[in-house]
Amino acid sequence: MAKRRITALLLIVIAAAIGYFVYTTEKPIVTPGATATSTPSVTASNFVFKLGLDLNGGSHLVYEADTSKISSSDVPEAMSALRDVIERRVNMFGVSEPIIQVQSGGVLSAGGGNRLIVELPGVTDIEQAIAMIGKTPLLEFRLVKEFPGLSQEEIEKKTLDEVFINTGLSGQYLKRANLIFDQTTGQPKVELVFNSEGADLFAKITKENVEKILAIFLDGAPISTPVIRQEITGGTAEISGNFKLDEAKTLVRNLNYGALPMPISLVSTQTIGASLGEVATKAGVYAGIWAFIIIAIFLIVWYRLPGLLATIALAMYIALNLALFKLIPVTLTAAGIAGFILSLGMAVDANILIFERMKEELRRGRSLEDSMKEGFARAWLSIRDSNTSSIITSMILYFFATSSIVKGFALVFFIGVVTSMFTAITASRTLLFAMRLKDSKISRFLFLSGFK
Repeated sequence: MAKRRITALLLIVIAAAIGYFVYTTEKPIVTPGATATSTPSVTASNFVFKLGLDLNGGSHLVYEADTSKISSSDVPEAMSALRDVIERRVNMFGVSEPIIQVQSGGVLSAGGGNRLIVELPGVTDIEQAIAMIGKTPLLEFRLVKEFPGLSQEEIEKKTLDEVFINTGLSGQYLKRANLIFDQTTGQPKVELVFNSEGADLFAKITKENVEKILAIFLDGAPISTPVIRQEITGGTAEISGNFKLDEAKTLVRNLNYGALPMPISLVSTQTIGASLGEVATKAGVYAGIWAFIIIAIFLIVWYRLPGLLATIALAMYIALNLALFKLIPVTLTAAGIAGFILSLGMAVDANILIFERMKEELRRGRSLEDSMKEGFARAWLSIRDSNTSSIITSMILYFFATSSIVKGFALVFFIGVVTSMFTAITASRTLLFAMRLKDSKISRFLFLSGFK
């Protein structure tokens, strides 16, 4: 009995510590009125709730990609490369938790085309958001300048334009890039195939710059820095090195994307004000508080002592969930908060099943401790099956949804279901068995339910 009480006390202390962590680390990370390009006011804590576009305010942009000149088999890779480039552009401006996702076209799709959805929390200036994303990415080949007499540190202080020379060779001259393998070593390599105009320009560049670095840039960022070993004619070249297979595939994808004429056009914009997000956040918090109070009243009134212990376990559940939201971190949206509030009600399902089983065993004349053991044992199968179905549903929603709102709801709901299984089975059980009550009429009354 002493071990059970110590364990129960330890659980309560840990839950209190987690709750304190959640409370003390929740401080604003950006001052009101700050924009994505301004310097954020960062507090001592990095563990704060990450709010989505609908709660933090910001811009929602939808771009449509013109894939008419790309074969259908290459579209997914091209869209994936486009997403990477746009994400790199946005992150350069310090936007907090941008959400950039591809919406594939199809017969049943809303727009009928391949779209890129960009959400920028905290950026309420739509023109600024559009400027961040810019236009179609550019593939360029640049030579590295020589700096005799300068140290490496001095060279690193120079800008890209000061270090690299624009050769005029760009993605419009590249037909395609292929993944090939060395016939002797089996190492992956990247093959470049230029059109006739590009072949002549590439031959001229390689002839005049043997043993120099010809860096390849995508959207202003270097993606490969091969060295020219000899003059290369015929319009075909190979980039070799200690490539890993994934690295070679990524380079091929980026080269092909930069070589493909795939312009993007802005089809819709939406701005969500920070004030609207603040109202939605407060409404969600109030709804969560009232949900907890109402559930707690029901549990205590109807299930008496077990209900009180279940309320304590539910408080542990809330603290643990909020801590996980910060540590992962989870980007909370209005739908995500709704999913968390929904999980509050579902979190007590397991407790109710256990208490009803306990009540049945008590009415059959079993002792109090035997009734508790049997109640947990008999309720476990139902709890396992019901929670498994909820977990499967949340996973399907998360992996197949194209909307960030649905994904946020599914993720929060999944975390809630998994956490509720722990608090309902482990925490509630530990607290119940730590109660040292004699098998008497009073203890039986405290463990029965209803108004009888």
